[in-house]
Amino acid sequence: MKIREGKLSGVLLIEPDVFEDHRGEYIETYNEALYRENGITPSFVQDDISVSSKHVLRGIHGDTTTWKLISCHYGRFYLVVVDCNLQSTDFGKWESFVLSDRNRQQVLVPPFFGNGHLVLSDLAIFHYKQSTYYDRQGQFTYRWDDPKFKVWWPVKSPIVSIRDELWDG
Repeated sequence: MKIREGKLSGVLLIEPDVFEDHRGEYIETYNEALYRENGITPSFVQDDISVSSKHVLRGIHGDTTTWKLISCHYGRFYLVVVDCNLQSTDFGKWESFVLSDRNRQQVLVPPFFGNGHLVLSDLAIFHYKQSTYYDRQGQFTYRWDDPKFKVWWPVKSPIVSIRDELWDG
């Protein structure tokens, strides 16, 4: 496993080992002991999957307590991670990653960070492990095109939910 720090403090890009032979591939997507050995210490209690089609954009959502380990099980998507901690000197800064079923990369997103993703392939399966149970009431939401973040998205007119379209911060 290879681990690189992102531009934002606490965000990690993880490249799990991929074992290939004439039968295909084998990827261990999570091993608590191995992750802890490498300094990744959140305990995860919930796994979630989102299946979306091309140009669907979800987010920017997060909360103040949850760690998320995000990966792409099928297809390809553009992931944006935004520092949403109002007390942080990096508030509003963001970075992006392209996750796919080919690169097998994972991104660890700390609490106080929001994330959003845009599907680039015809279909994508977005997977994430969470360190807390989902609590809609405890979440914050920012519009995907909030001018204070100036996030660059690869499409101008994505398909978004009512929550993501109407949210005004």
